[in-house]
Amino acid sequence: MVKSFEGNLIGKNKTFGIVVSRFNSFITKKLLEGAQDCLIRHGTKEDNIDVYWVPGACELPIAAMRLAKSAKHDGIVCLGAVIRGETPHFDYVSSEAAKGISAVGLETGIPTIYGVITTDTLEQAIDRAGARGGNKGAEAALTAIEMVDLFDKMK
Repeated sequence: MVKSFEGNLIGKNKTFGIVVSRFNSFITKKLLEGAQDCLIRHGTKEDNIDVYWVPGACELPIAAMRLAKSAKHDGIVCLGAVIRGETPHFDYVSSEAAKGISAVGLETGIPTIYGVITTDTLEQAIDRAGARGGNKGAEAALTAIEMVDLFDKMK
């Protein structure tokens, strides 16, 4: 018989680190609020959530790597907001942040979740931070909870 496994959305007795970009903080603070609310609603105690602020999205991967190597948290959520400007800077920042965050999880085995919104306009960012498009910070936290639970089942 085939065995099938998937993670449940239970954050009880789990620890999470959230790394947040200060750049575009009017958006990232909303993403953080959504992530924290999601973790708590799924059973994670407030004392088991640590928040680490970094200057921008490019610094998310190195901070996440440091956290993952410390083995202090069961899962890590990286939050940021990169809004397109008039230069190609947007493309470099968003690409490097995505690759770096993915590399952390692959290298360390700690679920490290990409919760960086990349938008063309400020209005789109506002929508994805809790207005009309839901809260992408909460979605990233939900993914972290599920992956941590799934990894526990893989032990």
